Amino acid sequence: MNAVPRTARQVAFCVLEQWEDRGQLAAPELDRLFATLPNLSPVDRGLARELSFGVIRRRATLEALLRPQLKRQPQQVESPLWRLLQLGAYQLLFFSSSSQHAAVHETVELTRWLKQPRWTGFTNAVLRSLQRDLLDEFSTSPASDALLVHDHHYRQLARPHLPDPTVEPVAYVAQSGSLPHWLVQRWSQQWDFEELLRLAAWFNNPAPIWLRVNPLSGDPETIVAQLADRGLVGHLDPARRLVRLENTAHVPSLPGFSEGWFTVQDATAANAAVLLDPQPGQTVLDLCAAPGTKSTHLAELMRNSGRVVAADSHPRRLRQIDPAAKRLGLSIIEPTLVDVSGSDLPGGPFDAILVDVPCSNTGVLGKRPEARWRLEADEPARLAKLQLGLLESAASRLAPGGRLVYSTCSIEAEENQNVLEKFLDQHDQFQCLVQQHHVPGDPADGGFQALLLHGSSTTSAAGLSIEEPSQ
Repeated sequence: MNAVPRTARQVAFCVLEQWEDRGQLAAPELDRLFATLPNLSPVDRGLARELSFGVIRRRATLEALLRPQLKRQPQQVESPLWRLLQLGAYQLLFFSSSSQHAAVHETVELTRWLKQPRWTGFTNAVLRSLQRDLLDEFSTSPASDALLVHDHHYRQLARPHLPDPTVEPVAYVAQSGSLPHWLVQRWSQQWDFEELLRLAAWFNNPAPIWLRVNPLSGDPETIVAQLADRGLVGHLDPARRLVRLENTAHVPSLPGFSEGWFTVQDATAANAAVLLDPQPGQTVLDLCAAPGTKSTHLAELMRNSGRVVAADSHPRRLRQIDPAAKRLGLSIIEPTLVDVSGSDLPGGPFDAILVDVPCSNTGVLGKRPEARWRLEADEPARLAKLQLGLLESAASRLAPGGRLVYSTCSIEAEENQNVLEKFLDQHDQFQCLVQQHHVPGDPADGGFQALLLHGSSTTSAAGLSIEEPSQ
């Protein structure tokens, strides 16, 4: 469509159009559109962001609730019109009951903005029909007439539009929790129904913002105090120098951002560099480093003394490292372009290596809303081959006695402990000191990290030590 966006809902429509038709990620498309609308208020920017991410996350739920309101299959509805119905339905389902009139009215107004008057009556009728199916009541139990909203919080429906969870628990989680059916089926081999519901609820709500405090310039207590002056609540984790925001926020406008006091990084991701424990003066490799969040963490822990080789195969993302390092006052990071396989890594030897490999992202499906729909069932197994190759390439550059951390943001065994076991079976000069399995929402992102030591050892895969992460 050629309509120019001016409002939050129009921006969200355009973001969804670019995602569905051209595969554009929502976050950069939002930023691009916001740059063309400098007068769009912070509230409207937040609304555009919630609608864009929310519709993408809840695609399966929206289809399950819209389908009964139609006399034809969803795929027979013109894609721009279906997009409008999704936007309206999302607001009806997940916004407050007091905003339902606005949800219908503003969505109908979008048909006029798009100059599609033949859609106006249809859009109004479908959304009014859905509105009649929604009760202003909530319960704490899943049911075919109860839609998962938050953990242990379900919206009551006037009719049973969802699978019966007592008969089809996987189908219920997939539709009510808006996750691919095959992924829920896969996870059901590992977790019970209650945990599947908790994971779905976690992935369908915005993840908290964590600030990693820069030890070279930032003071955690000062940051918390200045956040409070702005009306924002920050919870301090002093042991790891992290601050968790209770509110959403436009991070670049927070006090101390331009001064380099902190970097946005999830607590689980921040644990990788802490586990590696690089020391000042060492030479460290960060493989798959772009856009540099972990590289800057390594440099901070090294007190900006030594050398961090930040290697990645994506030139555009690699260029993001220098500005981030400059903002944080770091000068020891060396962005280095390498092949996607890691076969042309600098020779080293390195005192410490962080290998944060490309993965399926199943531990971070909340903050990467498009990922769940891009995933294919065989992807973890396919990625494992690349991950093992990257781990082997990096390990060959590690000095005797050196430390290596293998890290993913996946919760799939194929990409985590299975890769590690294969590597250890073939490289008996390495031993695993620690394995950490991070469960999504407990309290941060999901993922996996393992600390390896290069040294003579007879430790086999069966002898791995497993340690729950200190959260």
